[in-house]
Amino acid sequence: MNSTVLRKYLTDSRRAFLGWALSITAVAAMYSSMWPVMGGNSGLATAIDSFPKALRDAFHLQDYGTVAGYFGSTVFGLLVPILLAVFAVSAGARAIAGDEEAGTLDLVLAHPVGRVQLAVSRWLAVLAAILLAGAVLLLVELAIRVPAGFTDLGMANLAAMVLQLVLFGCCFASIAFGIGAWTGRRTYAIVGGAYLTVVAYLCDSFLPQINGLHWTQYFSPFHWYLGGEPLVNGVQWTHCALLAGVGLAFAAIGIHGFSRRDIAQGGWRG
Repeated sequence: MNSTVLRKYLTDSRRAFLGWALSITAVAAMYSSMWPVMGGNSGLATAIDSFPKALRDAFHLQDYGTVAGYFGSTVFGLLVPILLAVFAVSAGARAIAGDEEAGTLDLVLAHPVGRVQLAVSRWLAVLAAILLAGAVLLLVELAIRVPAGFTDLGMANLAAMVLQLVLFGCCFASIAFGIGAWTGRRTYAIVGGAYLTVVAYLCDSFLPQINGLHWTQYFSPFHWYLGGEPLVNGVQWTHCALLAGVGLAFAAIGIHGFSRRDIAQGGWRG
């Protein structure tokens, strides 16, 4: 790792990274503040409880009558992880492949920095940006916890949920980063990352509703992120290890490929 490269990349991308962090936090805060109106004994909670179980499972519509069920369904159930996945895939794809397609990566490599150092530093910068988004989200949720009336949700469990959200984002960022570093094509990284995100969501939501396909959810990062109900049960370390392991594997493969191939030519060095 090269700390200078890491700091420079974070500085150059600070507006985009901060914008995403604030946008994701704003969405989460909006749904959190609606707990007194939409959750508990509200009419919406009663209506959702009457939905067929398969439909509720597919869209992660848990028990709106409890604060953990409401937050698992709204704040952390769909929109926030999808937004984070979009941010993660776009940031991961841009880290190496974006500059390579723009023709500026050769200029960066003309400085005294090795390929592996550059790739690792930029990968860590993307992970740091996702960690920043999670930290901002957690601080805002803790700040509005009393005013919004969801004090029944323990701070430790809320922190566990955000931790797994951050690892979820890091997993998809690493997938897109790995594809982009291996191929040198930002389009491949975005399409590949988006495709795997959609497949992972389907494996966790709709496919398990089909007889004989319930097992698919156990291979989905969405299930590793939310399936253990960290808002109720705390950190699920096995799921955390799976999210981290998949991310590390894709990043390592991408960095290895980047270190061996010819920049912007699609070939491989001997």
